Amino acid sequence: MNLFAEIRTLVTDSLTALAAEGVLPAGLELAQVAVEPPRDPAHGDMATNAAMVLAKPAGMQPRAIATALAEKLSLDPRVTAVEVAGPGFLNLRLAANVWQGVVKAALTEGLDFGKSSAGAGRKVNVEFVSANPTGPMHVGHVRGAVVGDALARLLAYTGWNVTREYYINDGGAQVDVLARSAYERYREANGLEPEIREGLYPGDYLIPVGEALKAKFGTTLLDKGEEVWLADIREIASEMMMEEIRGDLAALGVKMDVYSSEKALYGTGQIEAAIQALRDMDLIYEGTLEPPKGKTLDDWEPRIQTLFRSTAHGDDVDRPVMKSDGSWTYFAPDIAYHYNKVQRGFDELIDIFGADHGGYVKRMKAAVSALSNGKVPLDIKLVQLVKLYKNGEPFKMSKRAGTFVTLRDVVEQAGADVTRFMMLTRKNDVTLDFDFAKVLEQSKDNPVFYVQYANARINSVLRKSREAGIDCSDAALANADLAILGHPAEIEMAKKLAEWPRLVEIAAKSNEPHRIAFYLYELASEFHSLWNKGNDDTSLRFIQDGNAATSSAKIALARATGVVISAGLGILGVTPVEEMR
Repeated sequence: MNLFAEIRTLVTDSLTALAAEGVLPAGLELAQVAVEPPRDPAHGDMATNAAMVLAKPAGMQPRAIATALAEKLSLDPRVTAVEVAGPGFLNLRLAANVWQGVVKAALTEGLDFGKSSAGAGRKVNVEFVSANPTGPMHVGHVRGAVVGDALARLLAYTGWNVTREYYINDGGAQVDVLARSAYERYREANGLEPEIREGLYPGDYLIPVGEALKAKFGTTLLDKGEEVWLADIREIASEMMMEEIRGDLAALGVKMDVYSSEKALYGTGQIEAAIQALRDMDLIYEGTLEPPKGKTLDDWEPRIQTLFRSTAHGDDVDRPVMKSDGSWTYFAPDIAYHYNKVQRGFDELIDIFGADHGGYVKRMKAAVSALSNGKVPLDIKLVQLVKLYKNGEPFKMSKRAGTFVTLRDVVEQAGADVTRFMMLTRKNDVTLDFDFAKVLEQSKDNPVFYVQYANARINSVLRKSREAGIDCSDAALANADLAILGHPAEIEMAKKLAEWPRLVEIAAKSNEPHRIAFYLYELASEFHSLWNKGNDDTSLRFIQDGNAATSSAKIALARATGVVISAGLGILGVTPVEEMR
């Protein structure tokens, strides 16, 4: 049940009827007609912009359309009042039984309440994390992993066929640096002093790699040049790092469907095929780029390069795909990788990138637009930094990692559920402060505690109700006399529940899973407010001694709230708690 969608259908059906009666011109496009909560709740329960968006194409004054539409809408038994406001907005008030029906729908549909088929089974690829296999995941990867996984869950909840994908950046020079760093740990495992010179990875996490290399090669690689051992150690070390990364993701509750390798693109013809596809579209040419901003002619050496005409697909400048020495740029394998995704038949692509990839957005979108003939949209979400604190002080770096705080550090101190929820308490493009002390405190200022506390309170109501002999099955509660829920505070609670299906659709359409966390906090606040009012007004308490019918109705409202909280936490990948300790 999506009440906002139902009322929008009522509005569009009424507009169609007005057109049939000759009040409105025939054939008006209704796609821009919206029904949403009014900015000021005092104005009503729902508002529609129908008269405003149809005035110009209809050639009529907005208030004239609004007045005619108001008369039609007022005939529906769900609508108790319609008010024309300002230049032509319409505010609607709905009958109490409509909101009571939302409670029944939540109990009847269970965790499917709020689900939609908007994705219609279309295939979407969500690529996220995609860290270099050079060490354990750090806190920056945590946020990207949570955003990507929650988005994948959200899209699956709204009917998309989702593939979670990790692109292993194992084709660049950084993996050679890993091999050289691992070789020093191999020397250390053989009793020699490692030479961790500048530019190598200093973390202790490579000690087990060195031990593994000793077990495999013994002393045979000692004092050998890197031309002998680089390729073998590179492969072994990067695979051991990927195993660690998979374990890191598992600790966070993230499981990828596909791991793709950048290295696998080289020497297989895939890069050449992607560039040739662009060449066939006349989008590859030999040319010289203008100096980058800030460069002067004295420090800029123009040179002929192979360029992608990305400006033909919305980019600011054309981009090099091959250097003057004939080697590929970093952009070329990325083009080939996305071409591969297009060829796999995805209807939409989503990339979750770190904030330092901002310069890649337009060029990557241009490449996908060209390679898919504009048929496959690419949405790129940039994830800003996480600043770690403990009791207000910056959190110190991990010795094991050498230079950064690892994902395991965060999960071990805060827990996976707390970490996941807190990483979604800000929009992805806003820097997030993560204070280990604050995320574990039990207060309203801690969103994850506040939401989990609401769920625990609901479960305590259900336990006490069962002890009192009240049937608390969802089926029994759905058949309770919900007309009893007439107090304004109870109606407000039901109204908040009614927002859930609409919120899910908006979050999925905009690829913004943080909206789910925001909503859950608001829903928990509404529930705690109702709970606290019951301390002063006993008629609002969920269990009414000696009155089973009234108790069942009020328990139904609490249980419906719990259903939505559980569904929302499920999208975030967080386990609902039944009891706070």
